[in-house]
Amino acid sequence: MAIIVISIGAAGIMQVAPTRPATAQTAEDSLVAEDTLVAYAVNIHQTPMQTWGPGYGIYLGKGNFLTAAHVAGRTWFTRPKVSIGGQEYPTRVVKEGQLEATDLTLLAVEEDLLPMRLRLRRMSLCDAPPRPGEEVVTVIPEAVVRSRIIAPERIPAGARRFNTAIVDVAKTGNSGSGVFDVKQRCLLGIMSRKISQKRTNLVTRKEETYDIAKYFVPAAEIAAFVPPETF
Repeated sequence: MAIIVISIGAAGIMQVAPTRPATAQTAEDSLVAEDTLVAYAVNIHQTPMQTWGPGYGIYLGKGNFLTAAHVAGRTWFTRPKVSIGGQEYPTRVVKEGQLEATDLTLLAVEEDLLPMRLRLRRMSLCDAPPRPGEEVVTVIPEAVVRSRIIAPERIPAGARRFNTAIVDVAKTGNSGSGVFDVKQRCLLGIMSRKISQKRTNLVTRKEETYDIAKYFVPAAEIAAFVPPETF
């Protein structure tokens, strides 16, 4: 069986749906937390605008925005901009990674140019590593979607190095979107790529592609990538 690991571009339709019963108070608190996290989500536009649709990023604070490296592209050529509420902001490249190494790029916008509602915000990285079965949310400007961390052993052997992943594929945010622990209100990771597998359909006898999970660059790698003064 072939293993397919690809970067992911524009997002599909998303819906927010509870994953388990909760009390009214718990549900209300969770929704408030999710709405708060949306404020950190932005779009990333290459110059000219990429044909595959909007890219995504997350505001960390102090004018710094984190996205997937392949979303920003080769920044000397793509000249990425941060888009907030339809307004584009020119960026300075703080650090650029690579898809096949660390799929992260850190961009900076002059803080005084940003909306006041964003300037006052700071996002922290999660200290604890993601746990199999843990409930998380993926966040883009348009939507919040709930998901769970997939157990590493459920990832095909050929893709085990991408061992921090979520189970939902079709509904969740694509490259550059944030994966959050809602209870701790911290960033677990940045979405990077989709893990798929080719299998033979036992009925049709044809080879078909099945989506398995979506990999995200975990907080520990983010902490090692970004300069200490970022936060």
